[in-house]
Amino acid sequence: MAYTAGRTAPAGKGRRAALAEFGVRPGGRRHPLVAAAMVLPLALLLGLVSGWGRMVLTQASSVVGMLGS
Repeated sequence: MAYTAGRTAPAGKGRRAALAEFGVRPGGRRHPLVAAAMVLPLALLLGLVSGWGRMVLTQASSVVGMLGS
């Protein structure tokens, strides 16, 4: 099936519309670095809330212990 529904542009481009279009390629896809910059802060917050940070610190301390430092 063909993709027929396009992205509608707002009549007057304000700051929000211009910010939403930042990093969007002509084909409608975002640049990978822009997508990563949008996702990483939320991923880090969720990781810290779920205990990911403590797990990483525990693993890092055991690696340091094995290295003898």
